Amino acid sequence: QVQPVESGGGLVQAGGSLRLSCTASGRTFSNYAMGWFRQAPGKEREFVATITTNGDSTYYADSVKGRFTISRDNAKSTVDLQENSVKPEDTAAYYCAATRENNSLYVHSLVYDYWGQGNQVNVSS
Repeated sequence: QVQPVESGGGLVQAGGSLRLSCTASGRTFSNYAMGWFRQAPGKEREFVATITTNGDSTYYADSVKGRFTISRDNAKSTVDLQENSVKPEDTAAYYCAATRENNSLYVHSLVYDYWGQGNQVNVSS
């Protein structure tokens, strides 16, 4: 079992950069595929990015591809989301999630077993 905890959110101007971090407590972090999701006010939670257990493969939503980068450090039990060239439409609460499924990349929120509390990112125009 792991418990994700996000940090690093805040206010950033459009075109700027922001780095979100997620620390997942638990001894078996490397057994979990990880993902980032986000939810804007009045909208459903949506997939942002995912990474395999060893970090060799990643997958992104079209809306963030080329701007966001997901990475992980299994030695530190962390997974990060680097956000570059942010846009006002990136404003949302960002959630880190872990899934016990570990053979692929996972984009559906129902696959994920453990969720962080969310961290707000606000992009000003």
